[in-house]
Amino acid sequence: MARLPAAKRREQLLDVAAELFATRGYAGATTAQIAKEAGVTEPIIYRHFKSKRDLFVALIERTGKQTLEQWEADLGKSENPAIRLARLLGENPMVSGEGRVGYRVMLQSVSEIDDELIHDAVSKHMAALHAFITKEIVRAQEHKQVDDRFSAEVLGWVLVNIGMGYGVLEAMGVPGHGRDSDGVSVREVLARVLVSPALKRGGAD
Repeated sequence: MARLPAAKRREQLLDVAAELFATRGYAGATTAQIAKEAGVTEPIIYRHFKSKRDLFVALIERTGKQTLEQWEADLGKSENPAIRLARLLGENPMVSGEGRVGYRVMLQSVSEIDDELIHDAVSKHMAALHAFITKEIVRAQEHKQVDDRFSAEVLGWVLVNIGMGYGVLEAMGVPGHGRDSDGVSVREVLARVLVSPALKRGGAD
């Protein structure tokens, strides 16, 4: 058993747990299995997490943190609110290579687990994503690049709801979802409705 610094060991355990939860479900994945796959003894897990539930919550929290960090990186140094929002529309963490497993685990927490602590972690996660998106919409509205007939708050929830629905259909392997026979995607529709007029007017990136 290779010795790792505590922080790296914790991340390794989360990585292994995410894969097992995604393939076997929350109930089906045991701490004994996680320990075996990680190449450690089961007590090592309990040095980092009080229980399987706490490990699961930590995974939800990490997934949210990674999503926000990825969005910040993707938006880069662009100062044009319309361009920032257009980029954000194309970054659905539920179908990205980095976020796919974490969000599949999160979906299981809704459908498989009736646990207040876990549901609270999911709620906080979604609230953080909504706050990030809403902030970008507010900026675009202030620059007259997004219609302000609807509040940034409700538009933020529209994007979260659509993103979640798209991610669920992707996870289910529904063929052809999110795109019509001409190849027009949901993302393109949202971009055209929300920010295309602003992008056509131009503006520095």
